[in-house]
Amino acid sequence: MVARVFIDGEVGTTGLQIRERLAMRGDLELLSIPEESRKDPAARADFLNKADIAILCLPDAAAKESVTLIENDTTRVIDASSAHRVAEGWAYGFAEMDRNQSDVIAASLRVANPGCWPQGLIASVRPLVAAELLPSDFAVNFHGISGYSGGGKGMIAEYDSLGVSANVLAPYGLGFNHKHLPEMTEYALIERAPLFTPTVGNYYTGMLTVVPLNLAALDKVPTGAEIHAALSDHYANAPDGFVDVAPLEALERSDELNPQALNDTNRLRLHVFANDARAQAAIIAVYDNLGKGASGAAVQNLNLMLGVDQTTSLAA
Repeated sequence: MVARVFIDGEVGTTGLQIRERLAMRGDLELLSIPEESRKDPAARADFLNKADIAILCLPDAAAKESVTLIENDTTRVIDASSAHRVAEGWAYGFAEMDRNQSDVIAASLRVANPGCWPQGLIASVRPLVAAELLPSDFAVNFHGISGYSGGGKGMIAEYDSLGVSANVLAPYGLGFNHKHLPEMTEYALIERAPLFTPTVGNYYTGMLTVVPLNLAALDKVPTGAEIHAALSDHYANAPDGFVDVAPLEALERSDELNPQALNDTNRLRLHVFANDARAQAAIIAVYDNLGKGASGAAVQNLNLMLGVDQTTSLAA
């Protein structure tokens, strides 16, 4: 059976990437709304209600509107905006988050695609809280760097126009009210929002995130080996997933810690570094902000919802 897929917002950065990944699929019929009708609610409603799965690549308000335009109980939705990531009735689309999360996604009518930044934090922290190596009230710090494509068309145009004169490293979100904080807090299993300091780099795509851990105040201080083992065990139990854990090594630096190292793949790789004598550790995640951080995750969720191999159309 051929599934009908409608990408609402197919001309945006994420929508274009999803369509490119799906273009050669024989098991899908890609529905495409005429350009002149893209802002017509009636036309969008027609396409949304004809689709077996609608993928929303829209600003939050427009994504919420699209959901209200669906009048049947058969159109399933993957929302790539942040509108529904902690909403009741929506499955969170990070398939490796828990042992059974891929099954939850596969059975869901509504799936909220994760944000790019939250996946690095959740992948690093949730397994440690679940394994009781970190308490849920632990004060989490989180920072990193992403390519400017994560800012959408406006930021892409800005950086393209500035070229080499653009800021090499541009911290932002300095009011500490980033829109990703609710999903980070919810799905990392922590009680308070992390101290999050994101940075945009003057390159197109790829990201690297860091969770530094000052552990000395804990009643029982986990070792680097225990942290590494908890992460390794967690992702070994996520069948056929895209998250892996690099070997535990005592390194001062590594060429693998390059935000562009996994570009054009759907992989997310975690690295653990620790100094047990100082009770300090850091978990570093590397992934493509447009891959596992956006369109790749959406295609993975689509595959799960269709009951096909979740690696279909995705480079490992």
